[in-house]
Amino acid sequence: MAAELSFGSVPALYREVYDIVCPSGQESRVDREVFVKLLMKSNLPKQTLSSIWDAVDNKSGYLTRNGLYKALALTAMAQQGKNIEDGDKILENFGDQELPRPALGDLTDLKTLSIKVRRERNPCVLGYRFMELIELDAIEVDLIPEKKGLILKHVEYEVSSRRYKSKVLRRYNDFVAFQELLLVRFPYRMVPRLPPKKMIGADREFIEGRRKSLRRFLNLVARHPSFSEESLLKFFLTFNGADMQHVIKVQFRGIPDEFVTSPLAVQAKDLVPMDTQVQFSNSRDFIRILFNSISHIKGVSDRMVARSTGLAADMLIFGKELSVMANDPPALSSWSCGSIDTWSHLQNGFKSLSVEFGVLADKSQKQAHMEDDCLVEQLQYFLDLLTSYKDLCDRHEKGVLSDHQRALQKMGQMKKRKMSATIQGKEQTALVEQLEARIIEQESEINNMENRNYFSLHCVHMETQLIHANMELLVKIMEGLLSTQVRGHQELAQMWENIAPKIKTLIPPSAKSPSTSPGTSPTSETAPSSFR
Repeated sequence: MAAELSFGSVPALYREVYDIVCPSGQESRVDREVFVKLLMKSNLPKQTLSSIWDAVDNKSGYLTRNGLYKALALTAMAQQGKNIEDGDKILENFGDQELPRPALGDLTDLKTLSIKVRRERNPCVLGYRFMELIELDAIEVDLIPEKKGLILKHVEYEVSSRRYKSKVLRRYNDFVAFQELLLVRFPYRMVPRLPPKKMIGADREFIEGRRKSLRRFLNLVARHPSFSEESLLKFFLTFNGADMQHVIKVQFRGIPDEFVTSPLAVQAKDLVPMDTQVQFSNSRDFIRILFNSISHIKGVSDRMVARSTGLAADMLIFGKELSVMANDPPALSSWSCGSIDTWSHLQNGFKSLSVEFGVLADKSQKQAHMEDDCLVEQLQYFLDLLTSYKDLCDRHEKGVLSDHQRALQKMGQMKKRKMSATIQGKEQTALVEQLEARIIEQESEINNMENRNYFSLHCVHMETQLIHANMELLVKIMEGLLSTQVRGHQELAQMWENIAPKIKTLIPPSAKSPSTSPGTSPTSETAPSSFR
């Protein structure tokens, strides 16, 4: 029986390795396959690796945290040339001293393997956290300034991928062809919608909105666990040739759907819990409520951006009119002013104030951009995800289930015809045999449809978990709301504070009228009647 580690102080490296092979929130055991991969990184002889495994093997097929720590200590000792046959006795000598650290090299691929093994062990658990999805890729879509085409102008986009370190040019129709192939390949997954194509009169605002929508589309696809490793996606993000729309259709013509190629398809029935239909219905109701709430919040965020944009426009007009008053009016004579020179002082002050209001307008416009990026875009990203889930549910009900029901109905009709032919006697023998062959064929088709139905339900189950894996985005949105409002209001307040001295000195103290009540306003109740 393998002895547990009970001596020595555990170094930070041990905990780092454990966190890689058993991340927080996952079951606290080390799979044998991952452990063997870890040992191989030590570059020790196979015989030595076998001895280490024998020393820590508890005959359960996996290791505990303590067993892993002991294996790491024995690995370090073996690398130092010590005999690990007496490993327990050597470990006793460490007392409270820090245990030796093995040289294991880069652990990146070990983390990938650990994640893969955990997910394969339990295919009914998605096994992804929000940040793991974000790390899959980051896509940028930028507008190419010039419109292409001799007669019909079209817009091109530069698509860049962090994962593939690629930059390619794409047209809107290329995205359409790509999405159509995604739906063929993954009919039971959340394929996001594309923005509409406006044939004539696409203004700058429409084109910019479509660019953002295409960026959201690609990021949702690239951060989907099933899509991220797909050759179709890699081809779209890396192919640099011409006529992408035609080439991608030729390259992936006749591509089979996920059910045909997935190793889980044959065991799909075992992957679907008994209460799946009830849970599916509950999830649809939950997503509907969530979608409505997020839509309302998105509307509020749109109005926040509109208010900031409106403030920028108002401050710009304010500054422009100050500039007009400072420069355009002709010099006034004593006939108009008498001995009062207030206007000349105001003109001088308005010149500098008009610049300050221009700065206020710029700041308000930047605030609008921040709110759009941190709030509106993130909320729309989440809404696009929820919309793709709703589309998936509709495809599941209208596609797989309706096909299955039609097949059952067809089977019933064929069995009725067989019974009728059997009753009529021998002259119908050929027809009976023909019907029997067709019934066998139809039964096989129904079984295949049943498997498809179960596989579709399994996929819906995983896609529902993917929605919940993205729920952390709502926290990021709230953090974005907080940071943009705090920063924006602080900066605007500081700018108003900077303007205050210039307003207070518009008229020199010597030119001001004596004031007996500083708080009195011309529009207050105590103002002279001529101001009311």
